[in-house]
Parts: sequence; C-alpha cells; structure tokens
Amino acid sequence: MFRNQYDTDVTTWSPAGRLFQVEYAMEAVKQGSAAIGLRSATHIVLATVNKATSELSSHQKKIFKVDDHIGVAIAGLTADGRVLSRYLRNECINHSFVYESPLPISRLVVQLADKAQVCTQRSWKRPYGVGLLVAGLDETGAHLYYNCPSGNYFEYQAFAIGSRSQAAKTYLERRFDNFDKYSREELIKDGIFAIKETLQGEKLTSAICTVAIVGVGEPFHIINQQAIEQVIQSLDIVEDAQVEAAAAESASEEPSAAQEPAAAAPMDLQ
Repeated sequence: MFRNQYDTDVTTWSPAGRLFQVEYAMEAVKQGSAAIGLRSATHIVLATVNKATSELSSHQKKIFKVDDHIGVAIAGLTADGRVLSRYLRNECINHSFVYESPLPISRLVVQLADKAQVCTQRSWKRPYGVGLLVAGLDETGAHLYYNCPSGNYFEYQAFAIGSRSQAAKTYLERRFDNFDKYSREELIKDGIFAIKETLQGEKLTSAICTVAIVGVGEPFHIINQQAIEQVIQSLDIVEDAQVEAAAAESASEEPSAAQEPAAAAPMDLQ
C-alpha cells in the first residue's frame, strides 16, 4: 500500500477500478489485533486479543454488548468500533420500543452495511476503519456475520479478522464441519485455541484475551477470567501430554531402526 494520485479522495476511481481509500480502511482492519467468531446450532462465541499500547496502560475494549441477543467484536480502529456499536444499540432499542420484539440479526447487519457503504460514496466522509463480527440469536437460529468497511457483509460458520488471523482461519477451517454439533464448552475451547494460534509463540493468558457468548437461554455476556484461565490450563495440559507421547513414540522407534540392516547404496546394486 502506498500513496498515489488516486487515493486523495474516497470517490476517486483508479484506472484499474479500485477505491484506494476503501482498501486502506480494510488494511486498518488487518492491522488490528485479532478477533474470532464461531457458532454452533445453539450458541455463538466471540473472542478477541487484548493488546495494550504500553505496559503502563490498560487495553481497549473490543467486545461490545448490543442487546441481550446480539454482541459484536471488532478489529481495527477502536474509536470507530465504539461509534458503530452505539449505532447498533440505538437501532435495537428503537425497534424494541416500536415493535415490542427483538430486532432480527439479518436486518441489523444490512442497516450497518448500508451505513458503512454511504461513507464510500461521499467525498466529505471517510470509510470506517473497523471490521465487525456480529453474533446473534433470533427466531431463525444462531448467526455470525462479518461487516467490512467497504459495506459488504457475509455470514459465516466461523471467521477470524485482524493481524495474524490466517493461522486462526486455518485452524477453524479444519474443524468447522463439526461446529453445529458442539456443546457450549467445546465451542469456547475451540475459540480460545483459535486465539492462541494468532499469538504465534506468545504465551496465552486470560489477561490478554476476552471471550463472550450468546445462546439459547443465555443472554450475551462476557465470560469471567477465572473460567477462561481454567480452559487455557486444560489446553496446556493436553498439549504437554501430546508432546510427551510424541517424544516417547520417537524414542521407541530409534532402537528398531538401528537394528535394521543398512540398505544397499545405489552404486552397490549389480
């Protein structure tokens, strides 16, 4: 990404048919700390990495409650995420006041996408530099959507956004076929493991991740740190056991390999 003569205005097209300001906003999402969402038939889990800008400061909140049946996780500019989450909250309140029923997830996501799209068509505005994972439960079941700064939106079984999210996507792609059958605890465990994949060597603790859940009979809420720490410890125990088993297996194979006669080199064959 670099500065050129076609990126001074969000409404200026390049000869290749690109809007660079929109692409820069999408790049801001990629630079943000990771956010992950995954859903089963009855529950949706959101998880984020909390990165403080300094050891002396606290981290910024990246998961927001919109309504009892909806929550969002963000990656990118946190300030933009706060503004959009407040917009979503107002839409839910207005719908509940007028119709006395919860706002359907799909309708809310379309309204959010329309709001983001307007910013790509006005020269005096800029695109929102934040991506949102919208998790919710309505009459049609559990839903997970991703809203892009370009105004596009997609529904997913599981998805990851933010920096180093490709490692989490790879992990989720290997396992998403079974997500519909997952229990609440299994979904939380996979969400935390996917977050661990994005850290790439850094130690995962409950202090640097936030996990939230919404499901049937369970309003949207953030899971307390003690419960997250217990899941992290159970993952560490399983990993340690796997490492020990692999080491024992390799050690048992070495003596048998030493007893086998050496294979003839190609030059010895007649």
